[in-house]
Amino acid sequence: MAVVIVTGSAGLIGSETAAFYAESGYQVVGIDNNMRQTFFGAEGSTLWNRSRLIESYRSNYEHYDADIRNANELEPIFARYGQEIVLIVHTAAQPSHDWAAKDPITDFAVNANGTLHLLEATRKYCPGAVFVFTSTNKVYGDAPNRLPLIEKETRWEIDPAHPYQNGIKEDLSVDQNMHSLFGASKLAADILVQEYGRYFGIRTVCFRGGVLSGSRQAGVPLHGFINYLMKCAMTGTPYTIFGYKGKQVRDVIHAHDVVRAIHAVYTHPPAPGEVYNLGGGIYSNISVLEAIHMVEDETGRAINFGYSDQHRSGDHIWYVSSLEKFMQHYPNWSMQYSMKMILEEIYQENKERWSVTP
Repeated sequence: MAVVIVTGSAGLIGSETAAFYAESGYQVVGIDNNMRQTFFGAEGSTLWNRSRLIESYRSNYEHYDADIRNANELEPIFARYGQEIVLIVHTAAQPSHDWAAKDPITDFAVNANGTLHLLEATRKYCPGAVFVFTSTNKVYGDAPNRLPLIEKETRWEIDPAHPYQNGIKEDLSVDQNMHSLFGASKLAADILVQEYGRYFGIRTVCFRGGVLSGSRQAGVPLHGFINYLMKCAMTGTPYTIFGYKGKQVRDVIHAHDVVRAIHAVYTHPPAPGEVYNLGGGIYSNISVLEAIHMVEDETGRAINFGYSDQHRSGDHIWYVSSLEKFMQHYPNWSMQYSMKMILEEIYQENKERWSVTP
């Protein structure tokens, strides 16, 4: 049976990927040691999602509580399945700017060293497999902030005469700007994935994601702002906006659409080392202020929010992905989830888990 390895398999994109391939008849091998609880405390734990996968896909899903920082824990897994491995989807990461600044060594070990270990295991045991890495738009650092931006009532927008009017393209420089330590560790991993593709001929792909969202993401203050904002509304937790007047814009893509993109590159791999920006693009983007209003409308509850003038280091004022390159290469792929649909799903599927207060 064809084997798909998914790292970070209990996280948002990882769990959606694992479920998709298990339901499609593949043998799915999940690697996840719940480090999100280490990063974000009990509310960041993904054990509930791991249990759901194990219960739902007993015959097609096998879980390993392995640490990608340790090559000795990965080697036996890859050795066991060897050439049966047809796809590696690497979603495991330390995903927070703020957390990385507190512990840069762990951040780099997870994001960069962990990726290197996975690439080397792929080269050794299954070099014919497709290797998909969920990178981040933070590899561009704060370069997007130098674009000509126009302040509107509820958001920042790019000058409509600029070549990036339909989103930021892959040709934006990753050099000579502030990335945050998280952005730097992810950039190191991103370049490694490209290099293993171009140098060794492994069919590697980097997806530089915008805000990845969906109902199964753990909402925490340092990561996943849409889910955390919804959680704040549902539980009465105060929310803090960090800088830029709350007008900073993010594009948001649903995990379902990300998994469909992953499957597209698996079934028709591009040239080794290919890179794509992948987010909501011009189809699904929102400012923090706009998100607050939409969440309030969806839940019927006012959000108690405060404001801090201090923006996060390396944070973007406006980031909207250009999907032009990916959609040219994969014309059968299109965005299926709108911003409104994403918020509705998060609310409806988390009513019980997040215990809506009266």
